[in-house]
Amino acid sequence: MAVTAVAAAAGLVLDDRLLSGVPIWSKPFKFGVSFAAYCLSFAWMLSLLPHRGRAGRRAAYGAGTVVALACVVEMVLIAGQAVRGERSHFNYETPFDTAVYNAMGATAAVLWFATLAIAVLLFRARLADRATAWTIRLGTVLALIGAAFGFVMAQPAPGQRRGVSDTVGAHSVGVQDGGAGMALTGWSTTGGDLRIPHFVGMHALQVLPLLLLVLVALAPRFRRLGDARVRLRLMLVASGAYAAVLALVSVQAVRGQPLLGPDAATLGAAAAVVVLTAAGVLASLRTAPAPTASPTTAKDRESAR
Repeated sequence: MAVTAVAAAAGLVLDDRLLSGVPIWSKPFKFGVSFAAYCLSFAWMLSLLPHRGRAGRRAAYGAGTVVALACVVEMVLIAGQAVRGERSHFNYETPFDTAVYNAMGATAAVLWFATLAIAVLLFRARLADRATAWTIRLGTVLALIGAAFGFVMAQPAPGQRRGVSDTVGAHSVGVQDGGAGMALTGWSTTGGDLRIPHFVGMHALQVLPLLLLVLVALAPRFRRLGDARVRLRLMLVASGAYAAVLALVSVQAVRGQPLLGPDAATLGAAAAVVVLTAAGVLASLRTAPAPTASPTTAKDRESAR
């Protein structure tokens, strides 16, 4: 995936072709970076599993291998369509394009179920640090929810029919795909865009563990962060806040509302998420650290007798 991302970056510089008004290598580049981060996150998570027994090791290795292979196949198909100058997603224009997109759909389903298998392994594993355990568990669940939006986008949009339309599926809601979009991401600025919750959910795998690493790095400087219970509560609050943001952008997209054009209801919900998250952080930090037992000398024990 990293190699594909580098090749796509070169394509952005050397190939000036456009597809639907967007550089043709933009999608392979974004998918390459995203899949690389996805696989690296799972590699780290699987390394934390206490694989006791041959069955556990085989299950973890098998699920991780399937995730990696599915990402590779998906990238080959996306990059191959870019080389041909054709759309990779929702494309039913020719039998070949149909076969490519159907293969991508099957690969995406395999990737989702392999991720689900890893989520089950993570929930069953007993990790020594509870903050780490719940961070990777909840991050995986949020990633599964985000990935599921890919299946939603593959459903026929209004006016489309399977077996008849050249395009089946869309990421925009309330407007046609290919309209005005945000810089870099391309997310619609005139309507809802299901790619937003798809992106937010899948990248919980990186955001939440990185936040935990920051807390661990700050622990030597801040006494309360040195308490494992405080870190656990902070990460539960962070995971809840992330889930709330995912729900918020999901509803916003389904309502046909652009990310940068929120209405009063969306702004009110966002404000509530901020307030509740701040309250949760303060409550977590107010938790008193566990008392530490003072060392007892032999002389003290003798005096106690």
